[in-house]
Amino acid sequence: MSEELSFEQARAELEEIVLRLEDGQTSLDESLKLWERGEQLHALCRARLDQAEERVAELLERLGRAPQA
Repeated sequence: MSEELSFEQARAELEEIVLRLEDGQTSLDESLKLWERGEQLHALCRARLDQAEERVAELLERLGRAPQA
């Protein structure tokens, strides 16, 4: 990824990839490339969500509330 995508951009691109893979119109090689890109996007989204979760936990801790599991 040459440019850092926002969570929303990564999720939207991932959704497009899923649709393309589900329609069955891509070649094997293209499907593999899409799958690999999807893995990258999934990792980016997961990292963003983990960061957001940590931030919420920190904010709750400042307020004197423990985050709920």
